[in-house]
Amino acid sequence: MRLLIRRLNFYIKELVYRNIEGKKVLILFILTNLVYVFMLLVSIPKVLSFSGGMKLFDLMPTGYEPEYARALLEKLGAAGRNAYLFNQIPVDLIYPSLFGISYCLLLAYLLNRLNSLKAEYFYLCLLPPLAGLFDYLENLGIINMLVSYPHLSAAAIQITAFFTVFKSLLSTISFCILIVVLVMFGVKKLLQKNDG
Repeated sequence: MRLLIRRLNFYIKELVYRNIEGKKVLILFILTNLVYVFMLLVSIPKVLSFSGGMKLFDLMPTGYEPEYARALLEKLGAAGRNAYLFNQIPVDLIYPSLFGISYCLLLAYLLNRLNSLKAEYFYLCLLPPLAGLFDYLENLGIINMLVSYPHLSAAAIQITAFFTVFKSLLSTISFCILIVVLVMFGVKKLLQKNDG
């Protein structure tokens, strides 16, 4: 088992090191955020138009109770549930992998420029892909709720809410770490400029 973990660790590091070119990271970052903007401006508002002011599952970082989930799915109606399932979910099946990869590589790129990538800081780069994994688990739970309605299991709703909370927590931690690393990178650049 230890050998398997060591090999997996080696392959993940190699994959990251091979893909931290500036242009590649920038293109992935732009693509990721274009998909995110599309969700914010198009697919999420389309579903929200059926929700009567209730928040969607994806937009509730602290989770939700089974009663709320049932009320939202009822409020959405058949048309809203279809919009969720066929407009929002397909885009949200693309976004988590883009988020995980692009933010992992962006953190790795910046840490590499700070000469800190080879240290234990490398593992910070794995938080965005982990957030993406929980986003996929959340999406599977939402799909299950949309397809199963009105026959909803309280346990399935609570598990999906758990995935929502962890996705949100890991995404927030990833953004906080990125901000700290960006500040460190900016300070390093300023110091280099002043020394030069």
